[in-house]
Amino acid sequence: MIKKVNKQSSDRVKVTFVLPEDHPYEGEVSVVGDFNDWTPGAHRFVRRSNQTYSTNVLLPEDACYAFRYYSEEDGWINEEEADDFEPNGYGTTNCVVTT
Repeated sequence: MIKKVNKQSSDRVKVTFVLPEDHPYEGEVSVVGDFNDWTPGAHRFVRRSNQTYSTNVLLPEDACYAFRYYSEEDGWINEEEADDFEPNGYGTTNCVVTT
């Protein structure tokens, strides 16, 4: 799931990526994409008090960013609720989030 909140008096959008409590992925999971040079671990999912896992990224508004989730155990994972999808040159697709 993806939640977006426009920051007041700013041209940035807080994008929250959320995995459910019962997500099937093993080990550390992070969101990687254009906004962090596709660096695993830069935006790690953290367990919250409501038992979900989430991470926040502050992005400029009115832009599109390719991303995917990455788990060292499970590899590349797509977010089913992404705003769009695009081919990535590796025979699969990247997710797209629009701010």
